[in-house]
Amino acid sequence: MKVLLVNGSPNEKGCTFTALDEVARTLNAEGIDTEILWLGVEPLSACTACGACEETGVCFMDDIVNRVIAMQDELEGLIVGSPVHYAGATGQLTNFLNRLFFAGGSGLDSKFAAAVVSCRRGGASAAFGQLNKYFLMNNMPVVPSQYWNMVHGHTPDQVRQDKEGLQTMRTLARNMAWLIRIKRAGLAAGIPLPVREPWTPTNFIR
Repeated sequence: MKVLLVNGSPNEKGCTFTALDEVARTLNAEGIDTEILWLGVEPLSACTACGACEETGVCFMDDIVNRVIAMQDELEGLIVGSPVHYAGATGQLTNFLNRLFFAGGSGLDSKFAAAVVSCRRGGASAAFGQLNKYFLMNNMPVVPSQYWNMVHGHTPDQVRQDKEGLQTMRTLARNMAWLIRIKRAGLAAGIPLPVREPWTPTNFIR
């Protein structure tokens, strides 16, 4: 059982990492393997809408996006984290998610998902809503917590003082571990995943 946590912050060990690390350590305590993947600071290209991935199942730009697509079969869950930039997720994470879901979204179907955001003061709920939209349109059950998954602080030390925020991270982790175990038990008992109908695209322009 493994959960991938994606750190979309330009700061590898900053506030977003502090929140994700709290989630990861709690998942580990629940018997779930984790990996925190930092997207880095090198430019990550946006989707060019070329459509090549429709034939190959991977992006023609062979970078960290394809690395995650290749790991999808071993994953039980995906958590993405971002600082708040102008009430939204970072451009780096947005480019990553646009390409990941466009090229490899089918491999994420039925995986558990959650978003985590970090801000100094405001904009967290807007960024949180942005990130959750990827999961909700891709048949990914979104894992709840006791509050929206956000921490507040300008530095990692300040985030560590956000006791409620860190508690929210731990509750998220325990809920995800519980749901993963329930899913695995259900499959072992012969309860299949939901049937997916073929996609029926509708054009509203007549």
